[in-house]
Amino acid sequence: MKLFSRLYVLVMQWARHKYAPYYLSITAFIESVFWPIPVDVMLAPMALAKPHKAWHYAALATVFSVLGAVVGYGLGYALWDPVVQPLVVSVGYQDKIALAQHWFEQWGIWVIFIASFTPIPYKVFTVTAGLLHMALVPFIITSLIGRSMRFFLVAGLMRWGGERMEQKLMHYVDVLGWICIALAVAAYFWFSR
Repeated sequence: MKLFSRLYVLVMQWARHKYAPYYLSITAFIESVFWPIPVDVMLAPMALAKPHKAWHYAALATVFSVLGAVVGYGLGYALWDPVVQPLVVSVGYQDKIALAQHWFEQWGIWVIFIASFTPIPYKVFTVTAGLLHMALVPFIITSLIGRSMRFFLVAGLMRWGGERMEQKLMHYVDVLGWICIALAVAAYFWFSR
């Protein structure tokens, strides 16, 4: 079944769209506040579709992600009780916020670096940093370092792979897609026991 190859072609068309950089910027901004989809989902195909613009896309993602992080910080800092806490409860993120608070107590500023570089939900840590009244300037600097490392790494890999990688992915995308689905289903059953 060629489901993933059709999706791949569609995503690559979107990645080449003239408004794609605007969508990337918006996604990077809101992902740092509440959006569940990681920026890499847009950044990688865009950098692959136009390798000569990969660094530009990584810079856009970094700047707008950190701007969104500052908004998330502000929400946690100033609007925790009236706005953020009811939302956290409604989506069932209480445990994630509690875990983030625990990690902040253990590792301090390093938690922001880890969350900004890894697939850990960054938004949880931006809001928690504000809730805990973390110093804003170190928060911004650490976020800039972590986010830029992550996004420039993704863009660099796509730029390095370029057209060859795009052709290889097109060739194997259906097999890779079904493997990912199988792994996700297996992980779900494993962790829901």
